[in-house]
Amino acid sequence: MNNPVPRASAFSFKGKSFVAYVLTPEPPIRDWLGALDGWLARSPAFFVRRPVLLDGSKMNPTLAELEELLAELSKRDIRILGIDGVDDAVVAAGMPPLVTGGRDRQEVGYAERSAAKPQKASSLVIEKSVRSGQSIAHLEGDVTVLGPVASGAEIMAGGSIHIYGALRGRVIAGSTGDTRARIFCQKLDAELVAISGFYRSADAIDEGLRGRPVQAWLEGDAIKIAALS
Repeated sequence: MNNPVPRASAFSFKGKSFVAYVLTPEPPIRDWLGALDGWLARSPAFFVRRPVLLDGSKMNPTLAELEELLAELSKRDIRILGIDGVDDAVVAAGMPPLVTGGRDRQEVGYAERSAAKPQKASSLVIEKSVRSGQSIAHLEGDVTVLGPVASGAEIMAGGSIHIYGALRGRVIAGSTGDTRARIFCQKLDAELVAISGFYRSADAIDEGLRGRPVQAWLEGDAIKIAALS
């Protein structure tokens, strides 16, 4: 009887890219944490389920300072996946690992309204769907998507956002302080909509608006959402 031929191992792996947000604390850390709390008060869901790295290059922390900072971030439900910009000696067992080799992207932030400066506007047109896990940031103007935005995807624009399809992910318009920015979509089923630092999460969106074409705008300190038809 012939012996069966052993099968080759099917082991394989693949890479996956994510856009990670980088927090760069600056002394005095108490003041920096206060500014962070102000951000979170306006957009408490911003860091939820998002990759976040900690860059300690501007604070040069000791081991005790780094431990205290990580504890403070944990209290705010910010889970750090990796640490950059610090000496190996201050990263203890049980902390997030050191990471290297990252490339800086455009800084993301909500500018204070009084500090917002006019910029030359430009527009970005995406001629296909935005898949789950994709994160697109265009802070110089409007973003137009000629297709759906999947759950787990994110669009961030300095101006308005136009989506000619179903919106199931997160959209953040007016991210540099433009309070006139608006969000338009053909079918609303968003995880989060935000304009100029103010947000509306999925559980705070009127059920009567779901599945309908809508627009969203900022009125005072509240996001308003209304059907287009």
